[in-house]
Amino acid sequence: MTELKFEELLEAGCHFGHLKRKWNPKMAPYIFKELNGIHVIDLQKTIAKADEAAAALKQIARSGKKVLFVATKKQAKDVVAEMVKTVDMPFVTERWPGGMLTNFATIRKAVKKMNNLDQLMHDKDFNNISKRERLQVQRERAKLDKNLGSIADLTRLPSALFVIDINKEHIAVAEARRLNIPTFALVDTNTNPDLIDFPIPANDDASKSIAAILKHMVEAIQEGLNERMLDKDARNEEEAAEVENAEERPAEKRTRPRRPRKSEEAPKAEAEAEAPKAE
Repeated sequence: MTELKFEELLEAGCHFGHLKRKWNPKMAPYIFKELNGIHVIDLQKTIAKADEAAAALKQIARSGKKVLFVATKKQAKDVVAEMVKTVDMPFVTERWPGGMLTNFATIRKAVKKMNNLDQLMHDKDFNNISKRERLQVQRERAKLDKNLGSIADLTRLPSALFVIDINKEHIAVAEARRLNIPTFALVDTNTNPDLIDFPIPANDDASKSIAAILKHMVEAIQEGLNERMLDKDARNEEEAAEVENAEERPAEKRTRPRRPRKSEEAPKAEAEAEAPKAE
């Protein structure tokens, strides 16, 4: 995982905040100064918070859990989809389906319906139905894929949520908070960082700024996945070695002397009693 550099963030415009009149006072600890009526974010604190978030995401990935990325704004959706696919994590870039976390069972039903449509479309009898019905099935499948395609493999609730622009995705943040799911997010000067467990102060409106921070997060997740694979290989080697040693180890022989039975002890005692004592 490469370190975040101050110059990189500066070049990407991560330090640009919103106009002073739009600011949220709770962002005051992360603001460096005001310049021409615009707040400037302290990039040193951005780096510190980004490293903290990356370390947490790395541990989540290493434990085999999923992180759900949410970014439906135009500047972020393509960047998020492209980067997150490389680490095989779920993402939502079209529209946040209300109740996706709090009513997860219903979302799973929609995914199941999408899978059933897939089976229907691959069935040999699909071409025998009317053209109009085929078009209806294909359109419904395309709509479900657009909204749920990236979360089709999400069989359980995610272990964390990474959000771009918490004001726009306030429903997703509220659902995660209600279920005590850890939240990670880029927080601009017009947001409330107290709503997020791992806030990263940065410009959440520019695609370059989003890409610079997201790249660091994805690298941390990839590193966690790699360490998980190494741990798994090490465990497999240990198990194989234990099995091999067990096969080579000879069966333990019984060395404990056999205790004589009572029927054997009685004649011996009688013989000793009848034996003449030495004078």
